[in-house]
Amino acid sequence: MKNKYIFVTGGVLSSLGKGLTSASLGALMENRGLKITLMKMDPYLNVDPGTMNPFQHGEVFVTEDGAETDLDLGHYERFTNVYLKRENSVTAGQVYEAVIAKERRGEYLGGTVQVIPHITDEIKDRIRKVSRGKDLTIVEIGGTVGDIESLPFLEAIRQFRSEIGEENAVFVHLTLVPYLGVSGELKTKPTQHSVQKLREIGIQPDFLLCRTDRILPQDIRGKIALFCNIKADNVVTAKDVSNIYEVPLMFYEQGVDEKICKKLRLKARAKGLHKWAQISATIAAPKYGQVDIGVVGKYVDLTESYKSVTEALVHGGIANQCKINVRYVDSEQLEQGDVETQLAGVSGILVPGGFGLRGVEGKIKAIEWARTKRVPYLGICIGLQLAIIEFARHVCGIQKATSREFSNTGEFVIDLMEDQRRVERLGGSMRLGSYVCKLSAQSLAARTYGRNETSERHRHRYEVNNHYLAPLENYGLVFSGVDPGLKLVEMIELKDHPWFLACQFHPEFKSKPFLPHPLFVGFVAASLRFNAQQAKKITNASKGKINTKKNSLAQSMMKMRASREVYPR
Repeated sequence: MKNKYIFVTGGVLSSLGKGLTSASLGALMENRGLKITLMKMDPYLNVDPGTMNPFQHGEVFVTEDGAETDLDLGHYERFTNVYLKRENSVTAGQVYEAVIAKERRGEYLGGTVQVIPHITDEIKDRIRKVSRGKDLTIVEIGGTVGDIESLPFLEAIRQFRSEIGEENAVFVHLTLVPYLGVSGELKTKPTQHSVQKLREIGIQPDFLLCRTDRILPQDIRGKIALFCNIKADNVVTAKDVSNIYEVPLMFYEQGVDEKICKKLRLKARAKGLHKWAQISATIAAPKYGQVDIGVVGKYVDLTESYKSVTEALVHGGIANQCKINVRYVDSEQLEQGDVETQLAGVSGILVPGGFGLRGVEGKIKAIEWARTKRVPYLGICIGLQLAIIEFARHVCGIQKATSREFSNTGEFVIDLMEDQRRVERLGGSMRLGSYVCKLSAQSLAARTYGRNETSERHRHRYEVNNHYLAPLENYGLVFSGVDPGLKLVEMIELKDHPWFLACQFHPEFKSKPFLPHPLFVGFVAASLRFNAQQAKKITNASKGKINTKKNSLAQSMMKMRASREVYPR
């Protein structure tokens, strides 16, 4: 069978959901037994998003082989069974860097290097490389049609389809059909203009997925089809849903996968989406109620910065059949504000990864609160490092405990390793990708995982300073996970705490709705228990107040009776 391709583009505006659309199409095609892969092409000139501020681009997702990529690759992995690699993420920066390097080596034999054919050829070569051994490759083009920087990628996929034949590739375009409450009508003009722009480039979409807040009526679909030169049956409603795991179901109900297979001449039957329906039902009507989790970070104004963490919490909720209410807490505000007030009501505290000094003391206050109030705690990356600093300061009495990342003076319980001290380039130079972690037998970590060894993805530069292990252990800190090769701390926990775990790696990157990560399952379960205990305390306290009122009422009645005996009527 020839390689088949789906190219996903977006128009009108950004953040319509191209990543989720691509991931959902991947889920549907995988459900048909096809061997798939997915690819993201970003038009920005950065080599990768690793050096970008999260406010600029959201979360940085890390693959098994240590590539720092766009957050959409996280969607791809969560929705499918694929594990992606460095080659599945392509940026304009990478493409131009590769072409210029070839020019410097003289590989173009003195020819004038141009966007066409050299840049477009490089893009097409990368698509072919990723698709080897696969039945179907889904390629998402980042940005919005009309952006100048995305033109080389659009031109490349236009050429690509011409070269491989129309029966081997489909163009799927995601647009917006807004509803104007003032006039009470759906407006198709943004979609018309978006498709017109795409056709100017030479691309005629085969399918239009129209993002909207309601089902598109037949007359609207017909109007879009007429002006966009497309079959009305291929105009699909991409309606807003209550949770992202309903998107594959929505497309499945409209037969999107069946229509694409017909267009691509693929004979692959669907098996039904029972597991997706079950997940959506669990999220919509959880058996064990809901639990509030406080996520303490400094990027809370753009929650996309913690996308994988949020989704991993949802997966933990699915496993425990409960709803997760994520409460984002600004760590900078915690530095000045009252911790009791800002964290009141949460049944679990999670400190996710991050970099830099800003907001650090607020996170430390949250960790101290979780430790002393015996609230379940999960620390990730810097969440482990700050838990050690908090413990060193407030339990061990090492008042100047800090990290070399935050200060040039003090006792560096968190420090740079020798190989990191020689690093001059920031991009791609951290400890990245998958490393083995050996878990201590009988530890909370081992019980939570159900095994004594795991492999997890990393993204950090600073490590626990091994010179401080002994004094920290003497005061009750348990180093329950260690990298056996590098001899570096990977996990810590507390002996006298119901559930207090922190890890140097990022478990959220490997969590899927059908295969939730054990740490998030355990953390949510512990938070549920804490929630139940708090509810029981409130109930007992209320009963106590009622009993107190009854006792005081009985005493008053006795006094009244006594006064009647002394002073009879």
